[in-house]
Amino acid sequence: MNANTLYANDLILFAHIVEAGSFTGASEHTGLPKSTLSRRLTDLENELGERLLQRSTRRLVLTEFGERMLEYARRLQEETEAASALAQHRQITPQGTLRISLPPEFYEFSFVNVLTEFSQEYPDVRLELDLSPRRVDLIAERFDAAIRAATHLPDDNTLVARRITTLQNCLYASPEYLRSNGEPTCPADLLDHVGLVLVTSAGEQQQWRLSRGDERWEGLPLRKLSANSLGLQQALSARGLGIVGLSEGFAEKFVSQGELRRILPDWKLPPTTIWCVTPGRRLLPQRTIAFIDTLKRVLFEKRA
Repeated sequence: MNANTLYANDLILFAHIVEAGSFTGASEHTGLPKSTLSRRLTDLENELGERLLQRSTRRLVLTEFGERMLEYARRLQEETEAASALAQHRQITPQGTLRISLPPEFYEFSFVNVLTEFSQEYPDVRLELDLSPRRVDLIAERFDAAIRAATHLPDDNTLVARRITTLQNCLYASPEYLRSNGEPTCPADLLDHVGLVLVTSAGEQQQWRLSRGDERWEGLPLRKLSANSLGLQQALSARGLGIVGLSEGFAEKFVSQGELRRILPDWKLPPTTIWCVTPGRRLLPQRTIAFIDTLKRVLFEKRA
């Protein structure tokens, strides 16, 4: 038998009949008469050469062959429903509740501007924000998206990570601190200074990994002030408490105001990527797509 002779629509109808548990239920769902459903199922069975369902006056029972074919029928059903939903989805105005998880100091990443633009453009979307350093379970906790800052993310086939932008990171200190403690001229000099060190979610102090061309240096000052808030460290460094690693874009305000100065200008810390992570569904709600588009526009295009 030629596989091309199989009718995809009839396989989809077969899946509807099984889901409904009866021709009556499938008729109500599809809008087709019971007699039409019965005839098309019979035609499909004749085409396949085996019965898919054993019929009685009270119930329908899948045959062994029917159980195997049902897998393929459901795939076809899901794909056609996804295509139909996509066509309708593009015409729907974003609405409903959008739940977002993000780092507590995300104001550094112009997130106020993101929220302002998004709320003005999509007033029918209700925003729920969870500001927490923990890595939430998007699926179990029913979040639509999470904003994460990381060089790379662990593999997870249930999630989809979209890169929003990449931040270039360098070391900064206040003029007051440098007057009191001197300015390092090479990475090894950092050992004698005070470092404002970021603590990871695992409770580990994040090493400073500096590079200049092919040269590499890794270490931390002997004197450290550790915290899990980059925003707090930025503020403390501006007050003269130590050296901090920041992205160029978000240190710019402090530098222009004379509160911070870049040190070891030829050396850089590893870049940080800003990700928007969503559950690995075929179709995202329109409100999530609109949020991702706004996020990219505000964080990336305006910095280009």
